[in-house]
Amino acid sequence: MKKINFKIPVTIFKEKNMFVAYTPALDLSTSGKTFSQVRERFTEAISIFFEEIERMGTTDEVLGGLGWQKIKHEWRPLVPLAHEMQEFQLSA
Repeated sequence: MKKINFKIPVTIFKEKNMFVAYTPALDLSTSGKTFSQVRERFTEAISIFFEEIERMGTTDEVLGGLGWQKIKHEWRPLVPLAHEMQEFQLSA
């Protein structure tokens, strides 16, 4: 596998007694019992993700479908413009 470098947004939150890491750039998440463990597992999950799409020959299709842009011969993820909490009130 060729070496690639990129930065993607990752959100880590606590859900009951587990930590969850999620990135919308790959629509990928994982969990762990500790903050350190979830970071390690997330790195491993990203590695497996890229190994598999390359092995299957679907890199262009998958990353393009996730909104990534191919500039020259390099893929770049979407960059969030804002991250904010919005309050909603719904009537049932």
